[in-house]
Amino acid sequence: MNPPCNIAARLPELARERPGQIAIRCPGRPGAGGMAAYDVTLDYRSLDARSDAIAAGLSAHGIGRGVRTVVMVRPGPAFFLLMFALFKVGAVPVLVDPGIDRRALRQCLDEAQPQAFIGIPLAHVARRLLGWAASATRLVTVGTRWGWGGTTLAKIEAAGTGAGSQLADTAPDDVAAILFTSGSTGVPKGVVYRHRHFLGQVELLRNAFGMQAGGVDLPTFPPFALFDPALGLTSVIPDMDPTRPGSADPRRLHDAIARFGVTQLFGSPALMRVLAEHGRPLPTVTRVTSAGAPVPPQVVAKMRALLPGHAQFWTPYGATECLPVAVIEGRELQDTRAATEAGAGTCVGRVVAPNVVRIIAIDDAPIPDWSGVRELPAGEVGEITVAGPTTTDSYYNRPQATAVAKIREPLAEGGERIVHRMGDVGWFDEQGRLWFCGRKTQRVETAAGPLYTEQAEPVFNTVPGVRRTALVGVGAPGRQLPVLCYELLPGADAAAVEPRLRALAADHPQLAGIDHFLRHRAFPVDIRHNAKIGREKLAAWAQDRLG
Repeated sequence: MNPPCNIAARLPELARERPGQIAIRCPGRPGAGGMAAYDVTLDYRSLDARSDAIAAGLSAHGIGRGVRTVVMVRPGPAFFLLMFALFKVGAVPVLVDPGIDRRALRQCLDEAQPQAFIGIPLAHVARRLLGWAASATRLVTVGTRWGWGGTTLAKIEAAGTGAGSQLADTAPDDVAAILFTSGSTGVPKGVVYRHRHFLGQVELLRNAFGMQAGGVDLPTFPPFALFDPALGLTSVIPDMDPTRPGSADPRRLHDAIARFGVTQLFGSPALMRVLAEHGRPLPTVTRVTSAGAPVPPQVVAKMRALLPGHAQFWTPYGATECLPVAVIEGRELQDTRAATEAGAGTCVGRVVAPNVVRIIAIDDAPIPDWSGVRELPAGEVGEITVAGPTTTDSYYNRPQATAVAKIREPLAEGGERIVHRMGDVGWFDEQGRLWFCGRKTQRVETAAGPLYTEQAEPVFNTVPGVRRTALVGVGAPGRQLPVLCYELLPGADAAAVEPRLRALAADHPQLAGIDHFLRHRAFPVDIRHNAKIGREKLAAWAQDRLG
């Protein structure tokens, strides 16, 4: 009999195959030299057994199959035990970035209509004071319960101890989780994940990066650590604030990497910049993966110099709605650097099979079915679409957003599939490589034609003293005024930078229409990766500055 379609189904197998292998290491009490002691561990046997106990206790508490459950727990053993327990019982975890704007957070929780709420005491205080998740009636506290209803995780686990295996017979199309987008270009949306989507991601990640069981991973974005047990890896949870990867202490990261022989590392471009600027070699790391936004070429070059010669630096392209879509290794990315800095966009590599990626004419309106699509040939910039095993089919309680982002495509053999509109623009080259040119909503529509952020900004980022740039539009689409905002590196000669930017624009045929340059102290960025620039906020700021 085949196991259920469930990312947790691999746990009992691993508990039998490698019971003593550490599945998760977490920082605990302070250790020598101010570095954390990683004195909290779960091996595969205990991760499986304890998540079974918690699953049984949750079921007895009314948190079972199909119950939408908000999880607000810091990265640590409780988070991973809870998540696998929820998967095992077939409940539906609801994950929202806790650092987003409080009004947006409340809206996300209201939209999800959760029936249960599991959180640390501070999360329950906020729930009571701010009216979060008012629909939730089944409450669990991770830690000490301060007087509200419900129970504690410790009591849940104790009640379920000895109950045995708790793996529900979940089907591929059953809803597995609701994961909210970062909201970097608008209000976060709840992406509906089905169990087949999670298993599809595991398979694509294994095939795309050649991941083998037994490796040691440092995932600096905690939800990605949930894939590690399915891949037979050991996760080392870093001693850092996961909502501020750009502010991580590189010494703490290096301490964990050296102490446990970390072989692979996942982090946002902001975290890669931290490690690159720290400049200390990473001799044990053979695979680095960075996602969330394009990685600047100079960061890739610095990181590659810190890795062993045989190591790989991967930058997968994708989104919460569909990941991974395409991948490129650092050597090839370096080979395309000159084209990127000349205005071609950022090469995101080749499509991960069996995904089907097509470029269509840019359209801001819904496209109900594929018959209304105009597909573009190689070389033309258009809207990026993808269909594949990880392509999600809807946003929870957001029918309008679903209509704008999804296209139904009939299949020749019968039935249909969902095509996801990535919300990005790009093009294919003659070698079949995909190039990313920016977000569709952030394109600047001038009277002379469109300008794309990821084609313009890398050109200006080559100017000495510039940390990064952001192209925004001021005014009505079709008549927008292009404005280049820029940040300076510490110690940069501010007086010399703007004339160089102007000269570069004047000499570039695509960018000659950019005539307004504004220096900004520190760009707004997304909470999840600290890497996606908040160009909408910058556009409003630029409009105020220009009057």
